[in-house]
Amino acid sequence: MKETLSKDEGFVTRTVPGLSPAVLLPTRPTQIIAKSSSVTVQPVSEDASEDHHHHQSEDVSGDSIRRRFLDFYASRGHKVLPSASLVPEDPTVLLTIAGMLQFKPVFLGKVPREVPCATTAQRCIRTNDLENVGRTARHHTFFEMLGNFSFGDYFKREAIRWAWELSTVEFGLPADRVWVSIYQDDDEAFEIWKNEVGVPVERIKRMGEADNFWTSGPTGPCGPCSELYYDFYPERGTGDDVDLGDDSRFIEFYNLVFMQYNKTEEGLLEPLKQKNIDTGLGLERIAQILQKVPNNYETDLIYPIIAKVLELANISYDSADEKAKTSLKVIADHMRAVVYLISDGVVPSNIGRGYVVRRLIRRAVRKGKSLGIDGDGKGSLKGAFLPTVAEKVIEMSAYIDSDVKQKSPRILEEIRQEELHFKKTLERGEKLLDQKLLDALSTSDKTPCISGKDAFILYDTYGFPVEITAEVAEERGVSIDMDGFEVEMENQRRQSQAAHNVVKLTVEDGDDITRDIDDTEFLGYDSLSARAVVKSLLVGGKPVIRVSEGSEVEILLDRTPFYAESGGQIADHGFMYVNSDGSQDDAVVEVSDVQKSLKIFVHKGVVKSGALEVGKEVEAAVDADLRQRAKVHHTATHLLQSALKKVVGQDTSQAGSLVAFDRLRFDFNFNRPLHDGELEEIECLINRWIGDATRLETKVLPLADAKRAGAIAMFGEKYDDEVRVVEVPGVSMELCGGTHVGNTAEIRAFKIISEQGIASGIRRIEAVAGEAFIEYINSRDSQMKRLCSTLKVKAEDVTNRVDNLLEELRTARKEASDLRSKAAVYRASVISNKAFTVGTSQTVRVLVESMDDTDADSLKSAAEHLVSTLEEPVAVVLGSCPDKDKVSLVAAFSPGVVSLGVQAGKFIGSIAKLCGGGGGGKPNFAQAGGRKPENLSSALEKAREELVATLSEKLG
Repeated sequence: MKETLSKDEGFVTRTVPGLSPAVLLPTRPTQIIAKSSSVTVQPVSEDASEDHHHHQSEDVSGDSIRRRFLDFYASRGHKVLPSASLVPEDPTVLLTIAGMLQFKPVFLGKVPREVPCATTAQRCIRTNDLENVGRTARHHTFFEMLGNFSFGDYFKREAIRWAWELSTVEFGLPADRVWVSIYQDDDEAFEIWKNEVGVPVERIKRMGEADNFWTSGPTGPCGPCSELYYDFYPERGTGDDVDLGDDSRFIEFYNLVFMQYNKTEEGLLEPLKQKNIDTGLGLERIAQILQKVPNNYETDLIYPIIAKVLELANISYDSADEKAKTSLKVIADHMRAVVYLISDGVVPSNIGRGYVVRRLIRRAVRKGKSLGIDGDGKGSLKGAFLPTVAEKVIEMSAYIDSDVKQKSPRILEEIRQEELHFKKTLERGEKLLDQKLLDALSTSDKTPCISGKDAFILYDTYGFPVEITAEVAEERGVSIDMDGFEVEMENQRRQSQAAHNVVKLTVEDGDDITRDIDDTEFLGYDSLSARAVVKSLLVGGKPVIRVSEGSEVEILLDRTPFYAESGGQIADHGFMYVNSDGSQDDAVVEVSDVQKSLKIFVHKGVVKSGALEVGKEVEAAVDADLRQRAKVHHTATHLLQSALKKVVGQDTSQAGSLVAFDRLRFDFNFNRPLHDGELEEIECLINRWIGDATRLETKVLPLADAKRAGAIAMFGEKYDDEVRVVEVPGVSMELCGGTHVGNTAEIRAFKIISEQGIASGIRRIEAVAGEAFIEYINSRDSQMKRLCSTLKVKAEDVTNRVDNLLEELRTARKEASDLRSKAAVYRASVISNKAFTVGTSQTVRVLVESMDDTDADSLKSAAEHLVSTLEEPVAVVLGSCPDKDKVSLVAAFSPGVVSLGVQAGKFIGSIAKLCGGGGGGKPNFAQAGGRKPENLSSALEKAREELVATLSEKLG
C-alpha cells in the first residue's frame, strides 16, 4: 500500500489512500512544559508564532487532548470531576446539553458549592441541528465539552490568562492565528486581552448581546462572554470587515462566560456577590485544529468509526461522493450518541429521551441502506449492522466513560433489536410513503403536501420519525403538514404520556421562596409524627399568611415525617393538626401529596376545618397504614430486581418503577416476554426470601464505598457524596432513599399480577404484596365463587366448563353463518333473473343489486353463487347494509370479464368511496365497506352505469 507524505507547518501529513484521512506526526522533537500553579502567559510575539510547535506536546490524539486539558486545570487547583449522566437531574432539560448543567444549582445559588473550582470533560447531546449533522464540518449530536468552572473563587483575569496559556503554550496554537471576541460593553475583558495577554486590537472583536452575553433565563445570573477563534487563513488579513462567523475561515473553539450580574424583573443588571466562571472548549473542534484535518469527523475521535462503516459498505473514503460521505458521518455521529445514551439508561421508545434514541438509530439505518450495507458484516445477511459499528464506539470509550464496556452486552442488544424491528417495518412503510408521495405529486391544484394524519400514521404504525418522512419528501419536492402532525401527536400524548409532576417554587412575582427557606429536616425514617413550624403557605402559587377552611394549600415546614415522592415511591398521606390549648383542634389539614424541590418538602392538602397561619406549630401525622403499604411494596421491589437478575440474567436492569399503596410496578430492560415458568420461579424465590424473615440493614456510606460494596443504583436517581444503602443481607443491596420494612416477614406474601411489553426492549411487571396481596386474593376468590355459581361447577372444573361452552358457541356461530349463507344464496337465485346483457356480437351478463341487510360473508357467498350459475362471461356487483352505520359491497367478475381488462379490485374502490369507505381485492373478486348506508342505492346506480359504459367500450 502506497503512502504519500507532505510537510505542512512542522507536521508530516500521512495519507493512506482508501483507508484513513491524514494522520499527523511531528517532524521534530517537542518540549513538554512543566505544569505550575501560577499563572504564566505566553506573550504574543513573532517568535511565539514562528516557533509555536516547539512548545506543543507530541501527542495530539483526542484522548491526550482531554487528559492534557484536565491536567492543566488540576495543576491550577481545580477538582477534576466526572462527567454527569446524559440524563440530567434538571427536570426542565431533556438531555445534558452543556458542561455547566450539573453545576446549574450552584450557579443559581440553590445549593452550596462543594469545591471552589472544578474541571470536567462532559458528554453532551444536542439534537436541535440534526439536519446539519454530517453536512457541515463541525455539527454533532454527541460531543464532549471540556470545561473549567469557578464558584466564587477566581474570575475574569485568571480565566482569560489561563485560556490563552492553554491554547498557545499547552496546545501550541500559533498566537497570531487566535482571534478573540468580547461583549461590546466589556471594557474590563478588552483591557485584559490587550494589555495583559497582548492580543493586538485588530484581533479583538466587540460583539452584541445575541453572540456574547449569556443568560440563565428572563431573570437570574447572567454575564458577558469572551470567545476564542482559530484562523485557518490569516493571509486574508485583518480589518473591521472581518467576520468571525465565517465558517470557511474561523472556528470558535473556546467560550468563556463571566457570570457577574443578576438580572432583575425590571431588566436591571445588579452585580453578583459571588462571581462565577463557566467555560466550554469543544474537544472535537480543538482536535480538528491540532490534528490538521478538514473537519471534526476526520479526527481520531470519530474517523475510526467511519472506517468501520466503510468496511461494511465495502467502499473507500476517498472515492465516496459527498452524499455518501454525509451518510458515513451521520452513522458515526449517531452511533456515538446512541451508545452513550443507552449506557446512561435511555432505551428506544416513542416519547421523550427514548424517542431521541429511536430517531437516531432509524436515521442511521436509512443512511446504511443508502450506502448499500447488507447484513452485519459477520456472515448474516439478515443481521443488524449497527451493533458492529457500536462495537467500535465501545472500544473507544475507555477514557470517556469506563462504565460503557461493562454495559456493552445490553447496549449492543438494544441496538440490534431496534434495528431489526425497524427493518421489518421499513419496507412496508417505504411503500406507503412512496404511495403518499405519488398521491401528493399527482394533485395539480396545490403545492404537493403529505397530510399531518398520513405523516402520523407513518410515525405511529410504521415507526418513521416525522423528520425522516420530511427528509424523503423533501428529496421528492413534497412538503408535510407539520401542524396537522402535531395535532395528532398531541392527541396521542394526552392518551399515553403520564403526567410529570414537577414542583415549581418560583411564585408569580418572580421571587424564589426557597431563598428564605432552609432545607426541610426529614424525620420519617424514625417517626410517623412530629411537631413542626409552618414556614410558608402558598395558595395558587402565591404566598399567603393565613388559610381557612376549604382552601387548597401548599405548606412548607421546618421538619416533617412525611415522605416526599421520589425514587419511584409515592408520597405519604396524612393530617396536620393545630392544637393551641391541648384539647380543641384549631385546624385540621388533610395532606394528599408531598413533593420536593431540591431538599425543601412541599405538602399539598386541603384545610378541612379551622385556619392555618405561617409561624404556627402543627402536629404532622402520617397515615401509618398507607405508609406500611408503601414500605412493603418498596422492599418487595428490591427483592423483585434481585430475583429478575437471578432468573433471567444479570444484564437486566431497572428502567423505572412505581411504589404505590395498592401495587408496585417495575420496568426493566429485556428483549422478550417472560415465560410462565420464569414468572413462577421469580414469585417462588421472592416468597422464600420473605419467609426467611431477614432483618434489613440500613446505613449511610460515602458513594464510592457503597458502589465498591456492590450497591445497585436506582434508575433516574441523583446521589449525594453520602448515600443511604438498604440491604437485605444475602439478597439485595441498593442505594435508596425510600422507606422500607424492618424485616422481610412484614411483606407477608408477593404475587405478580401482570407482565407486558411497554416499549421496544422494555418490559413491565406489576405485583402486589402485604395487605394489597390479601385484597387481591380475596377479590379473585370472590369472582371465582360467582363464576362457579353461574356455571354450577366446582372451582377445579371451571376451565373445562368454559372450554366446552366456547366450543358450543363456535359450533352455533358456524351453523348460524352457514344458514345465513344458504339464505343469501337462495335470495341471490331469486334476483338472478334481474341480470341483463351488455354488447351485441359479444355479450356480458351484468347484475348490480342490493341485498338489504345481508352480512359481508353471506354477501360474498351470494356473489360467488351468481358467478358460478349465470352464463359466462358475467359481472356481479352486490351491496347491503348489515348494520345501522355499515355498508358492505362485493364485486365478482368471471374470467371472461377479467380478460377484457376490467378488474373487480380497481372497480369496487371508487364505488365504496361514494359510501364513505374503501376497499379492493383481486381482479376476479373484491370486497369493500363504507359508513354511509344512505348512499348505497345511488352508489349501486353509479356502479351499474360505469360497468355498462366500461363493458360497452371494451366490447366495441
